[in-house]
Amino acid sequence: MKTKIVVDSSSNLYTLSGVDFVCVPLKIVTDDGEYLDTAELDAVGMAQTLRSYKGKTGTSCPNVADWLAAYEGAEEVFVVTITGTLSGSYNAAQLAAEEYRQEHKGARVFVLDSLSAGPECRLLAERLAALVQAGCAFDDAAERILAYHRHTHLLFSLESLANLARNGRVKPAVAAVARMLGIRVIGQASEAGELEVLCKTRGEHGALERIVLEMKGRGFVSGRVHIAHCGNPDAADRLKKMLHAVFPGAQVDVSPCGGLCSYYAELGGLMVGYEDNEAPAL
Repeated sequence: MKTKIVVDSSSNLYTLSGVDFVCVPLKIVTDDGEYLDTAELDAVGMAQTLRSYKGKTGTSCPNVADWLAAYEGAEEVFVVTITGTLSGSYNAAQLAAEEYRQEHKGARVFVLDSLSAGPECRLLAERLAALVQAGCAFDDAAERILAYHRHTHLLFSLESLANLARNGRVKPAVAAVARMLGIRVIGQASEAGELEVLCKTRGEHGALERIVLEMKGRGFVSGRVHIAHCGNPDAADRLKKMLHAVFPGAQVDVSPCGGLCSYYAELGGLMVGYEDNEAPAL
């Protein structure tokens, strides 16, 4: 039986070894054209260009046909999407799942709304891959990923909120004050899948310290951590060292944001996906 894992590109994950895997790209759209969020996109170059761009910008999610093409050829499909509160990607994936089941008798499709983005989506996709490789039955894998999802989290540290404000994700007044005062915003993906501001800090070091404190408060001890950055590898590496100093057993890696996450995190932004101490073992 052929099994596929499918994600959208908000996961920053374009390849996944050991399983049949497809990443469906979102788009970043401007008045002058669009950027397709694939592994080939220069996400930092895009973010640098958009920083001074004066026209309208936004994002576009995959449509039903895009998702159907990704499911094709599989009898069992596991899907992880960006939070449904910020994008239509989840709804499109669900509609495609219904159509795929109708067109392929016996096919099964499980669509998970991550209620998040970026490195938390990556954690979920990687756990699904491990479950598939371990030979878990479809229903068992679906139940176990839901249990795991209850113990994964996303934090972010942003230098700019301009694109989030431009697309109605945060209030323009909050973005303007942060820009004028040089404040970094620390936030999280809430349980409802919305972007929630936790606090504001001055200076990057203070922001990194706050991330460590937030993780400790959430019950992180020694689990897996994915740090994604938009053109800010130095801060990401410093955060990795701080985490290892406080949590010696932490399994931390650093990677760049893809196009969609670079658009919203903007230059200098960090996104941190992690599992808490109660996350079930594989």
